[in-house]
Amino acid sequence: MSGAEHRVHGMGTALETPAWPPITLAEAAQVLARLPQGGELRRLEWHSPRPFSAAALAQTEHGTVFLKRHHRAMRSVAGLGAEHAFMRHLADRGQPVLRPLADAAGHTVLPAGEWVWEAHPLAPGDDLYRDRPSWTPFLNDRQAHAAGAALARLHRAAADHAAPARPAEPLVSSATILGSADPQAAARAYVTARPALVGWVAGRAWQDELAGVLALHDAPGVASALRTRPTLWTHNDWHPSNLTWTSGGTVAAVLDFGLADRGFALLDLAIALERSVVRWLELGEGTAPLAEMAQARTLVAGYAQEAPLDQADRALLARLLPLAHVEFALAEVDYFAGQVQRPGDAALAWQGYLIGHAAWFAGAEGQALLSAIAQEDQA
Repeated sequence: MSGAEHRVHGMGTALETPAWPPITLAEAAQVLARLPQGGELRRLEWHSPRPFSAAALAQTEHGTVFLKRHHRAMRSVAGLGAEHAFMRHLADRGQPVLRPLADAAGHTVLPAGEWVWEAHPLAPGDDLYRDRPSWTPFLNDRQAHAAGAALARLHRAAADHAAPARPAEPLVSSATILGSADPQAAARAYVTARPALVGWVAGRAWQDELAGVLALHDAPGVASALRTRPTLWTHNDWHPSNLTWTSGGTVAAVLDFGLADRGFALLDLAIALERSVVRWLELGEGTAPLAEMAQARTLVAGYAQEAPLDQADRALLARLLPLAHVEFALAEVDYFAGQVQRPGDAALAWQGYLIGHAAWFAGAEGQALLSAIAQEDQA
């Protein structure tokens, strides 16, 4: 596929020209030559439609390798190395996570000029969602249940990964705001620490708007309850297209740890719900209902099957859900305003994502979803 033909997911349903150029044959061959398991490149079979980096499947003499290329402005060697260390930890504990491929010196992070590369074996199972947008519900309730159970098992395996939080970098979904004693102050600090974000919000009542989102769903109270829970490394981007599937509908492999960082298990579960059980791409189109209520209940039931949730857990999960998107929404505004210079997408991330999602949860359907999640009898 040529660069002229390749398109990626945008902020809506339409495909867009990528911000990052597609991986070329020459680039792929150079990276594969550094890997003992790489082998001679035959062809590039598929370019990922995910928008925040460039990725492709490379067919080599030894099989298929998944290549991913990040700009250094997006991922440092240290940041990607911390991500890979978490993946290896999970794989060592029997989780369906693939170990990144290493060069002859044992390095899995492969810098090259302005880019940082990583390579992975082809994941087992069927990649049923690979061309679907991230905010796509599950194909059926069985997969939602399996995804919840797999997330709980991942959390159990992650509990003894003692690494500190990864370095602050663009497009990482951390617990900086909701893990703070003062989420309002932490949110303001998050914005003011990012020059591109400061420049974009200049001239608008951003502090009032941000404070309104946090106050609408009692961020101080939620953060206070969350901070009583232990921290652990979490995936932070758990949705159907980051999982591959067996023919029986169970999870075959967990993909894409690009947003992983130290956080909280219930916050990670809330992120999984936020990204999987509401058809956000139809928000504002007059389509109703948007929430997949059965899938929400089933995902939580799957999680609880592996890691029991009491009533306090469920209540906190429901309180977290309307706020789970806030930090990554700000990260997207920063990304669009700074790294890729797309102010229109920054506006959509602010108004449609940060503010729009929080407002939806305050409405009738959003409240019904939160009530369903808070119920104790999820089985």
